[in-house]
Amino acid sequence: MRARDNVANANDLHERLLGEAGMLLGMLADVTRLRLMGVLLGGERDVTALTEAVGAARPAVSQHLGKLRLAGLVTTRREGRRVVYAVADPHVARLVTEALHAAEHRVSDRPGHHDAVPVPRHA
Repeated sequence: MRARDNVANANDLHERLLGEAGMLLGMLADVTRLRLMGVLLGGERDVTALTEAVGAARPAVSQHLGKLRLAGLVTTRREGRRVVYAVADPHVARLVTEALHAAEHRVSDRPGHHDAVPVPRHA
């Protein structure tokens, strides 16, 4: 009976992981939220800076940031009266970066992210 319980627990964990991954990817499926995350890869920003960077209305940016925060993709901290947003952790940053790199491969013969990596030369 214990072996069966372990299998059931492993299946439950697997389903929870899939659900969480689906939620994370769903949050990033919105272009405005993906833009916001892309800007935040460059460092912390407040709502004003994010609004200017993504070219969306402030109320829309605030709503998207709220969703990203509730989903655990961004963190906040107070700096005086301002709220500063940042990417939540390195795993989230990597997920966003890889999604953007994969997209670059679909739209470009020579993706820009390859320019940062030196091409090995053969003698």
